[in-house]
Amino acid sequence: MASPNEGGTRIPRVISVDIFRGLNVALMILVNNLAEVKGLPWWTYHRGDVNGMTYVDMVFPGFLFLMGMSIPLSVDARTSHGHTKLSIFWHIIVRSLGLLALGLFIANTPHVDSRSTHISQSWWTVLGLVAIALAWIRFPGEHQHKLLRRTLHATGLSMIAVLLMMFRRVTPEGHTAGLDFSYWEILGLLGWAYLLVSTLYLFLAKRPKLLVTSFVALLCLNVLGCLRVLYRIPHDWNPFEAGLSFLTMSGVLAYLILVRNSYASTFGQKTRLVLLAVAILFAAGFALQPLGISKNHDTPTWCLYSTSANLLLALLLFWVADVKGHTTWAKSVIPAGENPLFPYMLAYVPFLLPQLYALTSIGTHGSWGVAKSAFLTVLVLAVATLLMRRGLRLRV
Repeated sequence: MASPNEGGTRIPRVISVDIFRGLNVALMILVNNLAEVKGLPWWTYHRGDVNGMTYVDMVFPGFLFLMGMSIPLSVDARTSHGHTKLSIFWHIIVRSLGLLALGLFIANTPHVDSRSTHISQSWWTVLGLVAIALAWIRFPGEHQHKLLRRTLHATGLSMIAVLLMMFRRVTPEGHTAGLDFSYWEILGLLGWAYLLVSTLYLFLAKRPKLLVTSFVALLCLNVLGCLRVLYRIPHDWNPFEAGLSFLTMSGVLAYLILVRNSYASTFGQKTRLVLLAVAILFAAGFALQPLGISKNHDTPTWCLYSTSANLLLALLLFWVADVKGHTTWAKSVIPAGENPLFPYMLAYVPFLLPQLYALTSIGTHGSWGVAKSAFLTVLVLAVATLLMRRGLRLRV
């Protein structure tokens, strides 16, 4: 995947991963807007607590899977530049904390109590977005202006810390409280999964069989966690939501199969191995259906079906883009795939600022809501692409 590291060295990209990630980001923006539209077919929405899943319930697993495919690139690049395991582990912790902070910001912003926080929700949101931009913006020539970059990043991180400490909300019982840690939002959940799976890869990278063993172990923990919910097993087996880490580890293994040649060398061997894995995972998901199919409850079948689909899509896109070299058709989504955090945060801006609600599909119905959802998706991708072509990036 093609991003420069801190030293400015170009890391070779796997174009199919950028395409897959760009398509995933575009679909995420679209379905988040469609969720606000009334009167659409049932398969257009999350199933919620209903037993079952739609394509919408597979967007988040795609994020996790693709994050997993990026982990070997990031860790190996740092290793090749002489970083020690301790310094890489520290980098993993810092990135995880950044994702957790972003998740808490997005999850809590709609609940700002202006009277207790002593600042309006709009201003709190604007200052938060400015802080995020300052903390994680990457710009042309930053390596020649290291003092400026460090000053901007320190200012942004300080602003985020102050805003999170200032934050106050009103609980359903009418009490004043601080941040709500009960939901980490997608970025926070990505942060927990990234922390666990990156650490596993860091210490097991040279032992591929142990990575497969950890993959199976995470599935087993996911099953035990689901049983705890259903049958009240009195142990917290799942502190990192093992199903989400399982989905992330599946991306790591997919990268090792398709790109690294750790388990197969020719494309034919890769194809046979992926198809065999898909068959086994799908069969396991079918066997575990009595535990339910639910994104909300992180059930094993949801994880296994999503992993099967992601593996097939990764194989298809790898064949089309990396083997056959057909990439022109995906030019509109590749920039979003190269720096997904940028369009992801831009897509939330209209929802977090009441002044921009008109851009969203909130309160719409039917085809008009679908049209508004599609428009905002195209708008976000276009703005993100324009900014990235000017050399701006947003990277935790």
